Amino acid sequence: MTIRAGQLCVLTVERGNEPFAGRTALPGGFLRGRESLDETAARELGEETGLDAEALHLQQVGVYSAPERDPRTPRVITCAYLAIAPHLPSPRAGSDARAASWLPVTEARRLKLAFDHNQILDDAVELARDQLQFRTIAPAFCRREFTIAELREVYEVVWGVNLDKPNFHRKVTDAPGFLAPTGRKRPTGNGRPAALYRAGHATALVPPMMRPTGSAF
Repeated sequence: MTIRAGQLCVLTVERGNEPFAGRTALPGGFLRGRESLDETAARELGEETGLDAEALHLQQVGVYSAPERDPRTPRVITCAYLAIAPHLPSPRAGSDARAASWLPVTEARRLKLAFDHNQILDDAVELARDQLQFRTIAPAFCRREFTIAELREVYEVVWGVNLDKPNFHRKVTDAPGFLAPTGRKRPTGNGRPAALYRAGHATALVPPMMRPTGSAF
């Protein structure tokens, strides 16, 4: 997932092969040789985006094993991963896909995706939204150096809410190890340069940044 033009977007492909040829799906592939699940996820990510998984936030979403989820034989069990990165380039389709594109999550959710990919997408979105509350993953959506306003946009886009600017600024700058000031500033449209930050050393967000009730998209 990434944020493009102020929208949370997910990488999708048009399947080139049966089953579900021509249908929109989440990208993926099969284990090869002696690969681990993590190694397969990293390889598939590189093949679909050209990016190095080590530089991204990559987290397991879940395992999907319903007997009828995939009509192929032998039975196919899927382990889904969530990768988060900022400003990802236009994707390239893998060998089993006709096309690849970034779709707004709201649009992808309205489609009947192949297999059980609607469920996987819903679970991945909820994981991202939940992790923003307790872990320091929000900078993974930003460039290496970012402003507080850019970081706030991440929360607003992923959660589907508008946040109070002063309150947000206080919370993220007071959270130990969340952000590290760079000492540099970036010009803004209102004439006042904005301070730049980078991700700090902490992995847990203390205190948590709780999601407002009623947030949705």
